[in-house]
Amino acid sequence: METKNRLGIWMDHSHAHLMEYAEPMVTKVLTSHYTEAEKVESPDMSEKTMHNTEQHDNSQYYKELGEIIRNYDSVLLFGPTDAKTELLNILGKNHLFSKIKFEVIPTDKMSENQEHDFVREYFSKEW
Repeated sequence: METKNRLGIWMDHSHAHLMEYAEPMVTKVLTSHYTEAEKVESPDMSEKTMHNTEQHDNSQYYKELGEIIRNYDSVLLFGPTDAKTELLNILGKNHLFSKIKFEVIPTDKMSENQEHDFVREYFSKEW
Protein backbone atom coordinates (compact mmCIF):
# COMPACT_ATOMS: atom_id res chain seq x y z
CA MET A 1 0.00 0.00 0.00
CA GLU A 2 1.31 3.46 -0.94
CA THR A 3 1.94 5.88 1.90
CA LYS A 4 0.23 9.24 1.53
CA ASN A 5 2.00 12.38 2.64
CA ARG A 6 -0.48 14.74 4.27
CA LEU A 7 0.11 18.29 5.44
CA GLY A 8 -2.03 20.69 7.43
CA ILE A 9 -1.31 24.42 7.16
CA TRP A 10 -2.92 27.00 9.43
CA MET A 11 -2.12 30.31 7.82
CA ASP A 12 -2.75 34.01 7.61
CA HIS A 13 -0.88 36.68 5.66
CA SER A 14 1.98 36.92 8.16
CA HIS A 15 2.82 33.31 9.02
CA ALA A 16 1.99 29.68 8.36
CA HIS A 17 2.00 26.77 10.80
CA LEU A 18 2.94 23.60 8.89
CA MET A 19 1.99 20.27 10.45
CA GLU A 20 2.74 16.96 8.78
CA TYR A 21 0.14 14.33 9.64
CA ALA A 22 2.40 12.03 11.66
CA GLU A 23 3.07 11.19 15.26
CA PRO A 24 4.38 13.03 17.04
CA MET A 25 2.95 16.05 15.23
CA VAL A 26 5.39 18.94 15.07
CA THR A 27 4.62 22.50 13.97
CA LYS A 28 7.08 24.36 11.78
CA VAL A 29 6.50 28.08 11.30
CA LEU A 30 7.12 29.97 8.06
CA THR A 31 6.94 33.76 8.37
CA SER A 32 6.14 36.23 5.62
CA HIS A 33 8.81 38.81 4.93
CA TYR A 34 6.23 41.62 5.04
CA THR A 35 4.85 42.24 8.51
CA GLU A 36 2.63 44.79 10.21
CA ALA A 37 5.76 46.12 11.92
CA GLU A 38 7.26 46.87 8.50
CA LYS A 39 4.14 48.89 7.63
CA VAL A 40 4.44 50.94 10.84
CA GLU A 41 8.20 51.46 10.43
CA SER A 42 7.70 52.90 6.91
CA PRO A 43 5.25 55.79 7.37
CA ASP A 44 6.97 57.95 4.72
CA MET A 45 6.64 55.22 2.07
CA SER A 46 3.90 55.97 -0.45
CA GLU A 47 0.80 53.79 -0.40
CA LYS A 48 1.61 52.49 -3.89
CA THR A 49 5.17 51.57 -2.92
CA MET A 50 3.95 49.92 0.27
CA HIS A 51 1.34 47.93 -1.70
CA ASN A 52 3.96 46.80 -4.24
CA THR A 53 6.32 45.75 -1.44
CA GLU A 54 3.54 43.82 0.26
CA GLN A 55 2.55 42.09 -3.01
CA HIS A 56 6.17 41.12 -3.71
CA ASP A 57 6.71 39.78 -0.20
CA ASN A 58 3.40 37.85 -0.26
CA SER A 59 4.42 36.35 -3.60
CA GLN A 60 7.71 35.17 -2.07
CA TYR A 61 5.85 33.79 0.98
CA TYR A 62 3.46 31.81 -1.25
CA LYS A 63 6.35 30.57 -3.39
CA GLU A 64 8.14 29.24 -0.29
CA LEU A 65 4.95 27.49 0.81
CA GLY A 66 4.54 26.03 -2.68
CA GLU A 67 8.03 24.53 -2.56
CA ILE A 68 7.10 22.71 0.66
CA ILE A 69 3.62 21.66 -0.54
CA ARG A 70 5.04 20.03 -3.70
CA ASN A 71 6.22 17.11 -1.53
CA TYR A 72 2.71 16.15 -0.35
CA ASP A 73 -0.27 14.26 -1.76
CA SER A 74 -2.95 15.96 0.32
CA VAL A 75 -2.95 19.45 1.87
CA LEU A 76 -5.42 21.01 4.29
CA LEU A 77 -5.33 24.83 4.27
CA PHE A 78 -7.12 26.49 7.17
CA GLY A 79 -7.12 29.77 9.05
CA PRO A 80 -8.97 33.04 9.61
CA THR A 81 -7.96 35.12 6.55
CA ASP A 82 -8.16 34.88 2.76
CA ALA A 83 -4.46 33.96 2.56
CA LYS A 84 -5.30 30.26 2.19
CA THR A 85 -7.57 30.94 -0.81
CA GLU A 86 -5.00 33.29 -2.37
CA LEU A 87 -2.37 30.55 -2.05
CA LEU A 88 -4.68 27.94 -3.58
CA ASN A 89 -5.46 30.24 -6.53
CA ILE A 90 -1.76 30.77 -7.21
CA LEU A 91 -0.91 27.06 -6.93
CA GLY A 92 -3.91 26.12 -9.08
CA LYS A 93 -2.29 27.90 -12.04
CA ASN A 94 0.77 25.63 -11.86
CA HIS A 95 0.53 22.09 -13.27
CA LEU A 96 3.04 20.84 -10.68
CA PHE A 97 0.24 20.98 -8.10
CA SER A 98 -2.50 19.35 -10.21
CA LYS A 99 -2.19 15.91 -8.55
CA ILE A 100 -2.30 17.26 -5.00
CA LYS A 101 -5.64 17.12 -3.21
CA PHE A 102 -6.41 20.46 -1.53
CA GLU A 103 -9.08 21.36 1.00
CA VAL A 104 -9.66 24.91 2.26
CA ILE A 105 -11.55 25.40 5.52
CA PRO A 106 -12.08 28.77 7.25
CA THR A 107 -11.32 28.68 10.97
CA ASP A 108 -10.62 31.09 13.79
CA LYS A 109 -7.25 31.54 15.43
CA MET A 110 -6.25 28.40 17.30
CA SER A 111 -3.73 27.24 19.85
CA GLU A 112 -1.06 24.81 18.67
CA ASN A 113 -2.93 21.90 20.32
CA GLN A 114 -6.18 22.91 18.62
CA GLU A 115 -4.39 23.08 15.26
CA HIS A 116 -2.94 19.59 15.80
CA ASP A 117 -6.36 18.21 16.79
CA PHE A 118 -7.96 19.84 13.74
CA VAL A 119 -5.39 18.27 11.37
CA ARG A 120 -5.66 14.85 13.05
CA GLU A 121 -9.46 14.90 12.88
CA TYR A 122 -9.52 15.99 9.24
CA PHE A 123 -7.06 13.41 7.96
CA SER A 124 -8.41 10.57 10.11
CA LYS A 125 -11.83 11.07 8.46
CA GLU A 126 -10.30 11.45 5.00
CA TRP A 127 -8.64 8.04 4.90
